[in-house]
Parts: sequence; structure tokens; C-alpha cells
Amino acid sequence: MFHFHQLLRHVSGLHHHTTTLQHALKAQQQQQRRQFGSGAREQLRRVLVVSKLTRLEFEKIREEQLSDECLEQRIRDRGTDYDALKYYHHLHKDVERQVVRSFQQHGIEVQVVNRITIHKDALQWADLIVPIGGDGTFLLAAGRASPFFLSNGKKTPVVGFNSDPRRSEGRLMLPKQYSVRVDEAVRRIIAQDFRWMHRSRIRTTLVGAATTERPSPMDLHEFHSQPVEHQEVMSTAPNGKSRILPYLALNEVFIGEMLSARVSHLHLRIDSSDVTTKTKSSGLCVSTGTGSTSWLTSMNRLSTNNVKDLLAIVRKRTGRTGSPLDTIDPESVSQEYNDNLVFAPDDPRLCYSIREQICVGVWPNPKGLESRGFAKEIFVKSRCVDASLVIDGSIAYNFNDGARALLEVYPEDSLLTIDMDD
Repeated sequence: MFHFHQLLRHVSGLHHHTTTLQHALKAQQQQQRRQFGSGAREQLRRVLVVSKLTRLEFEKIREEQLSDECLEQRIRDRGTDYDALKYYHHLHKDVERQVVRSFQQHGIEVQVVNRITIHKDALQWADLIVPIGGDGTFLLAAGRASPFFLSNGKKTPVVGFNSDPRRSEGRLMLPKQYSVRVDEAVRRIIAQDFRWMHRSRIRTTLVGAATTERPSPMDLHEFHSQPVEHQEVMSTAPNGKSRILPYLALNEVFIGEMLSARVSHLHLRIDSSDVTTKTKSSGLCVSTGTGSTSWLTSMNRLSTNNVKDLLAIVRKRTGRTGSPLDTIDPESVSQEYNDNLVFAPDDPRLCYSIREQICVGVWPNPKGLESRGFAKEIFVKSRCVDASLVIDGSIAYNFNDGARALLEVYPEDSLLTIDMDD
């Protein structure tokens, strides 16, 4: 039986035993509205640039024993467009060089790291973290800019430059015009010509005896997967029954079977409800307001054809022609519906979406759980075979049969960034 009340008491115990941590985080939040100061360069002295790991760089790391000529030939032999890899590599690096040079021209010290070389000391050294690439690079930087990593009392802002605005939407980055007007963006940052903004993030607490088993999570980079070292920043309750994961989700937490063709069997409890609902689906996506513009919308959007089909059914039911329904533009309806899926990035609520929920026969059990809704906290128990809990599409933890997790939002976990939309 799924003893949620007992499990929640364990989590409450964790929160009680981490009072000191909470107080420290609250004190940190009081500082998070800090500006770079009236004497900007006195405060903004150190910038950590998080560089996109390009496909060409990855290929060189993977085949480090090959010369550049041999690597090029190997890539061409497998049918990959080497010239395109090289072009986009230089495109990203040109923007990176402009950003580095612009900060340095203002007397600011700059370090450059990437997905492989990023480390805790560099994160704690920086006054500002600047990812350069696309949303994936921003999520990498934001995931490391966590209170659980940055133990020096700082909430370091994260501000990103989109290095390829023609191919990347880059919703988390500065507006696209600043990809070519880098100097202007840097000047505005130093002059504090912007608005501070906070983006809510999801805290994940693993619950139960299995949490003491600490297999390394996997970094699911688009080119490869590798274990992530994380134990030094893990927070554990004294009773060993609960564990707060150090990675905070800026976009979403996804829980489900790694093999997409396999059904994900999950037990859910929403907020303070006494009802535990057994579900079968293609997985559970729990999103923030920031993430509502991406996977959550893709998962729940209505196409124009969907609206056309619905209007046709309504016309058939009413048996009327020439009704006001004939004046409705299906495209505008679908656009309005999809726009309404998006909510504010600082919203303290979670939005859950059960992906392709099976709603026939006895599922869900009991009936009545909507496939999408808002919650303050969500408790999940796995009945899966080979599942993962994936944070921002990148950091994956095993989440097989018996694994349990509590998903919540805390104000002190929010990401500090800036808004320069004019």
C-alpha cells in the first residue's frame, strides 16, 4: 500500500532537520535583490561565461587521438556535413569572443567554461553567470547556479546570449537583437538598465529507504550521456529517509519509462488530497511558468485541425447552417487556446500534465483525475520497470518501482535573472 501520510511525515522531518539550511536560504533571498551597485564595476568584477559545447568540439573530445584532418575525413565518411559543423562552431565562438571582449573592455575579469569544465569553484567565484548558446546552455548554467551548489551566501544572476538566433528560439536568453548588439547589452547590464526578474524552480525530494542508495545521475547531453558527480552537495535528513536533490528544475521535471514505447505506471497524489490515483500513461511532466512555453505547450497544444473537427461536431449536433459558428476562425481559436497554456515565470504553482493518459476501462483509478492541472505540491510513486526522473531534459535519476518523490516550489530556490524587453 502506498502510505502517503507516513511518507509526508518523513518529508516533514527532513524539512524540520534542515531548518538551518532554510534560514540560510531565506537570508540569501534577502540579498538576492542586490544590484551590481551604483559603482557597477565595484560590484560586477567577475563574469563566468558558460560556453556552448558545439558538435565539432564534442567530436574532437570523443576522437582526441585523431588529427584534425583525420577527424574531418571520418565525419565526412559517415555522411555528416562537416562544413556545416565547422560553420556553426565558428558562429557560436564568434559571439562568445564578442561577449568576452566586451566585458573585458569594461575592466571585468572573465573565465570561460563549458559543460565539461564547469565546476563549483568557478560558480562561486562569479558575480554574474553568462551562458552563450541556446536554451540548453542556459539550462545547464541555471542548473549549476543552485543554492545547493553555491554555498557562499550568494544568489548569482544568470543572463544569456543567443549565439544562433536564426536557428534557436532562445526564449531564456536576452532578446535576439543583442546577439549582434553585444556591446550595447553589456553596457546596459553594467549600467543596471534592466529589470530584475525571478523564475520559479522545482525542488525535488526523494523519499524512502532507497534514497540512501546514490547511483550517479546521468547528464543526457544531446550528443552523449555521462555520469554526474553530485554527492558533495546532496542534502540528507538525519534519518536517511529523505534526500533533496541538488538540481532545481527551471523548466520541468519529467518522470516516465526511458523506452518511450513502454507504458509508465505512476501513482499520484495532488496537494493535500487524501486520494492516491493510479495512472498509466506516457509519463508525467511537471512544469514551471518558464517551462510552460516549451514542452508543456507542445504536449497540450490544439492544432487548427483539432478546432475544425470540434466545430464540425458542434455544427452537426446543433443541426444548423449559417450559425455564428461559421464565422469562427479555427486558427485564432487554436492560437488563443495555446497562448493560455503559458503562465508567468514567477508563478509559485506547478502545472502537471499526464502525457497521453490512458482513460479507458479502470484507468485512471479512481476516475476523475484531469490530465492537466495546477498544484502546490505533487507526490509521485513509481511502478515502472526502467524509468527516470529527468530534470530540465538533462539530469536523469533512476526512478523505478518503489521510488517516491515530492515536487515543490520554494521562493528561495528561484533563479535570479534580468529582463531587457523594451
